[in-house]
Amino acid sequence: MKITDIQLTQDSDFAIASARVSFEQSDHPDKHVYVKTPKAYARGFDANPDAFLVGCLLPALHLKEKRIFVEGAVCPFLKEGVHVAMHILSHWTQGRYVPIPVESGTRKHQNPPAQPRAGMVMSGGMDSLAALRQNRLHYPDTHPAYVRDSFFLHGFDIGGVQERGAKLHVFDRALTAASCITRDAGTTLVPVYTNIRHLCDERDLWLDSFFGAVLAAMAHNFSSRINLMFIASSYDIPNLHPCGSHPLLDPEYSSYGMRIRHRDYEMSRLEKIQIVSEWDTAFQNFRVCLANVPDLLNCGRCEKCVRTMTELTALGLLHKTRAFAADEVLAEDISRFDITIRVRPPFYRPLIPLLRKQGRDDLADTIATLLDGSGS
Repeated sequence: MKITDIQLTQDSDFAIASARVSFEQSDHPDKHVYVKTPKAYARGFDANPDAFLVGCLLPALHLKEKRIFVEGAVCPFLKEGVHVAMHILSHWTQGRYVPIPVESGTRKHQNPPAQPRAGMVMSGGMDSLAALRQNRLHYPDTHPAYVRDSFFLHGFDIGGVQERGAKLHVFDRALTAASCITRDAGTTLVPVYTNIRHLCDERDLWLDSFFGAVLAAMAHNFSSRINLMFIASSYDIPNLHPCGSHPLLDPEYSSYGMRIRHRDYEMSRLEKIQIVSEWDTAFQNFRVCLANVPDLLNCGRCEKCVRTMTELTALGLLHKTRAFAADEVLAEDISRFDITIRVRPPFYRPLIPLLRKQGRDDLADTIATLLDGSGS
């Protein structure tokens, strides 16, 4: 793989960091990849070779490229981390992903932001909202790790799957809801758009290996604005497994000037929901839905929505939020899904005793039957 023509340009609306990606071993066509942000948020935004190395790494491994050539100078601290990340990924895939050399110039100097500044990936879901809330509870506003910027990424779930379209109207609606939350928290919401996921849009690659690298790539484009990016955990310690965002993997995408921190993996999903429920603005405006329907922030029908509604029911909280149109979950809502796949059982099994305490034996019995019937 060759990553060339790395440049920063502008059009009437956006600052755009872009590169040309050429595959040397596979028959994939050349791809123009970009990360862009509206001009109003472009302070400290740049076309950083570090960003494109991290963002293109997983497609290169997945498509069995023999090297990654980067036209530009890369931080040696990051190159060491990428080397470690490739060995982690090789172990996770039983050798299917083979570590490959990174060929690039070496950056001799690091120009950090004028002042230390922290950012956070903001999806509007429970993980990122709990992370922002914890930041506000634990850090004084004079501390350099106090989050000043929240980055909301198009091309992640919304607009990430090429065949489903860009769905910019869905992104704008989600951005509006997230802006209520970030405004209340006193952090700047920065919209960012990328097509890096489209380099290889295979679902298993994305979930198992890729998505944390895209978040880290986005961070590196802002390395003259921030020097620390928090990424909220997807799973807690007892349920860690090979995943696109992981506490072993994400920090290895750091450069000397851009630290990536995977946070809150000591906390369970239910603990995070409890934290968010105590922050009313977030609790009324969260977005967990992956269906991205045109008329609702959360569809209330997809597995992620139904699971979250069931978690809220188990905690006695569903009726307290306006984020879902419905305030009740039925057993048939849960039974429509296979809750034994893709590490779903750890989310569902802890709900059984809590649902029984709430008098929802129907939901508890449904979950127990679905899980125990499969041996999960």
